[in-house]
Amino acid sequence: MSALSGVFPVLPTPFTPEGAVDPAAMGPLVEFVVGAGADGVVYPGMASEVETLSPEERLLMVRTVGAALAGRIPMIVGASDADPERAAARAEEGRAVGARAAMIMAPAKCGADVDGHVAFYAAVAAKTSLPIMLQNAPQPMGAGLGPDKVAEIVARVPQIRFVKEETLPCGRHVTDILAAVGDRLDGVFGGAGARYLMDELARGAAGTMPATELADVHVAVMRAHRSGDVDTARRLYSRTLPLLMFQAVFRVRLTKAVLAARGLLSCRHARAAGPQFDAGDEAECTALIAEAADLFTQHPVRTSAHAAA
Repeated sequence: MSALSGVFPVLPTPFTPEGAVDPAAMGPLVEFVVGAGADGVVYPGMASEVETLSPEERLLMVRTVGAALAGRIPMIVGASDADPERAAARAEEGRAVGARAAMIMAPAKCGADVDGHVAFYAAVAAKTSLPIMLQNAPQPMGAGLGPDKVAEIVARVPQIRFVKEETLPCGRHVTDILAAVGDRLDGVFGGAGARYLMDELARGAAGTMPATELADVHVAVMRAHRSGDVDTARRLYSRTLPLLMFQAVFRVRLTKAVLAARGLLSCRHARAAGPQFDAGDEAECTALIAEAADLFTQHPVRTSAHAAA
């Protein structure tokens, strides 16, 4: 397969005000990331509230994303499941709609046991032909493996061709993983909301997988970095940090608030656990969006619009 690199936003899952998945609302989000120049997309991931989706909802939305993309940019399907056969089945569901790789996080029961991770990923690999992206998320969401353990798992499961490294310190871990098994991989991606993007790129990361609300800005950062204009890349990156720090607290609720302000979502409903906005948070979010509004090359902020929360 050809290499995957660059900006791969993780699409959120839109819901109706009643809390049902809303396939019709996914189309504008896909068009946004394609129009922004993203190198690919990921769906579903933690930024998609994947843990709240039923298998039927998940399949419906994966098919919706695949149909909307129509092969214009690569798709990486999120296929994590505690059962390796179900994880492989989800990978194959993605492959059926054009996915180029499957992002999979091993179940919590594997802990830091490398043999357990190897057995899990090998079982998945036996049931899907897609290349696997090992997602190394920090605890409690994931195992938070050290780079030595990630490298050993990669070395023992040839079908793992990518790593999404999100365990702190992300940049240093990118360096260590590439030093140990870079010849076995097609790329190490950063995640963690792109809060450490410049350090990751400086250390050889193939790209980043942030949430979607700043896709056009992240594309501008990546293009500047690729062209050697590190000063512009760093300036743009620094401008994203206030919003991304707020996102570190409120997660998908911040993502959906920004997308709504940009006219890309009509409903901000979220199922995910975690803190919700109070009046003060709404005011701070509005101020942060206003401070970054000049960066939005597409879908400028709608000052008069307020989507349903």
